Amino acid sequence: MIPHFISEIYLDDIENHGYTIIHNAIPSKLIAQLMLDCYRINPNFSNAGIGRKNDLHVDQTIRKDKTFWFDGSSDAQIHYLALMEEMRVVLNRCFFLGLFDYECHYAKYLHGDFYKKHFDAFKGRSNRIFTTVLYLNSPDSGGELVIYKPKSKQVEVSIKPKAGTLIMFESERFMHEVLPAVDDRYSIAGWFRMNTSISGIIDPPR
Repeated sequence: MIPHFISEIYLDDIENHGYTIIHNAIPSKLIAQLMLDCYRINPNFSNAGIGRKNDLHVDQTIRKDKTFWFDGSSDAQIHYLALMEEMRVVLNRCFFLGLFDYECHYAKYLHGDFYKKHFDAFKGRSNRIFTTVLYLNSPDSGGELVIYKPKSKQVEVSIKPKAGTLIMFESERFMHEVLPAVDDRYSIAGWFRMNTSISGIIDPPR
């Protein structure tokens, strides 16, 4: 069964275009609970890093947002992860991808915060297959997610933050950026991953 927040139309978008935008994807009650969770953990947000594992470092000329990785410490997080697990099963069934898990974090952009053009995965060098972005609030201005056409500087689509909107796109295919925030912007950034490790050892998160 396909989860309530995705239909054949969105699956067709992914197959034909490599991305989809699902408005009102997540129930407003859960969005409110996720925002409350952000307020609860606000003191624990930390400066976002670039890279993974031993290469992880902070560079505020590239990105200035703050993040908190899901740790399962709230019912809201658990509920959202359960929805993404439903999505993982659907993606595997429809596209034969072998996605084995999903990782995500809250992202907080205050006035002036941004994330310059980047890929979430480099071809042949990452296990991130699909990127997801869920908007948790609806700021009046700033903080748009801009997705660029493959191998081009032309804009494919610019998506204004609106609570409940879920965007999903191929991680290796699309360069993207977050424009400077004017009003506070909260979201969840996540990745469906394949296991690229060897000898049966599962890749670590992040």
